[in-house]
Amino acid sequence: MKTLLKHAHVLTMDDQWTTFENGYVLTEDGRILEVGSGTMPEADRVVDCRGGILLPGFVNLHCHASMVPFRTMGDDCPDRLRRFLFPLENEALTPELVYLGAMYGIGEMLLSGTTTFVDMYYFEDEVARACLETGMRGFLGETVISQKTPDSESDEEGLKLTEAFLRKYAGSERIHPIVAPHGTTTVSEAALRACEALSEKYGALLTLHASEMDYEIAHFLEMGTTPMAYLERLGLLSDRFLAAHCIHLMEEDMTMMAMRRVRIAHCIGSNTKAGKGIAPIRDAVALGIPFGFGTDGPSSGNTLSIFDQMRLFAVTQKTYYHDRSLFPAREIVRAATRGGAECLHMEHTLGQIAPGFAADLQVVSTDAAQMFPLYNPYSALVYSANASDVDCVMADGKLVVEHHELTQWRLPALREELRQAMSGFYQAAEKYREII
Repeated sequence: MKTLLKHAHVLTMDDQWTTFENGYVLTEDGRILEVGSGTMPEADRVVDCRGGILLPGFVNLHCHASMVPFRTMGDDCPDRLRRFLFPLENEALTPELVYLGAMYGIGEMLLSGTTTFVDMYYFEDEVARACLETGMRGFLGETVISQKTPDSESDEEGLKLTEAFLRKYAGSERIHPIVAPHGTTTVSEAALRACEALSEKYGALLTLHASEMDYEIAHFLEMGTTPMAYLERLGLLSDRFLAAHCIHLMEEDMTMMAMRRVRIAHCIGSNTKAGKGIAPIRDAVALGIPFGFGTDGPSSGNTLSIFDQMRLFAVTQKTYYHDRSLFPAREIVRAATRGGAECLHMEHTLGQIAPGFAADLQVVSTDAAQMFPLYNPYSALVYSANASDVDCVMADGKLVVEHHELTQWRLPALREELRQAMSGFYQAAEKYREII
């Protein structure tokens, strides 16, 4: 079935920054057939965008979508990962909670214009199930960590789960299985090497938390090295490696990363909320390191909206480097769309509005008070727009959000189902009441 989205301010995100002020996009079978302005082609279904901004769907490069039950727990608590997140996960996390949390998180992302995300968590098969049911495109990985987890007793077992997941979803169009060791200080050398071997064997993306924590940096400085230099010694740095956070990068780290064509998932919301610091993205970009945005999980950044990341990125980078001209708005929108696709090696499939590309699209309404006037649509997206301004979202050619509502299910009903499923979780959390 052909679907025509018309009367839109189309931002193609192509090399020439082509835009169409009263444009249209024609899609069929999950692909874009035509984009332009003027005489519009015929279609089986027509969506009037009413002057909204039509652009590619956002790419969220780092997330733990199923952590919705942990949202607003211990937001101001130091070292909460070790004090209660890890313990509470082991005590109370179930496959049902992971599935329902993923459904809720995916709904939140779709409502805010995200159509592709990178996820690492436990019971990741349940996250894949949620993606297949909702139309979301997921790069998903079982967390490998050298300790007991909700779904494994050891990193050896986590590696077995990872390989089984890689095999199960090999060749899937919407589920892209990846390798996801947790971090530089939480995974043994042997397990990290094994993760790299799996990544190479299956040609899969490898992602982990790197150069994020103060205690992580201190740990490696005591050994006379850095987290990135350590990963380089283990052979992990390659163009398959997506490094999440990268707050505390040294110049020599970035030189290595550029040489090995490593990519960065920049999570400015969770990084600044935790007081961890601001990643030197200007310097990384100057060396040719690709980057895009990640929200982190609903517990770490509280919101799964890329709009929030774009705005925070703009103000923090400009302030950090004392340069208002740094990262013009259109470059920030590019990082949220095409830049994310490039970090996933999907630059020929996602992130642009052009014939042959995936019909992963969003329409941002310009009806809200803060969206007028519209001199610069890129600036409006970065500095004015909110997740609630997303009017329509198309994922894999299907309208999954229409008039600000999910088309396949209702979030309030899912919220109630998740609330009921969290009864045991609430009980387990009571013992941490004083710190959360």
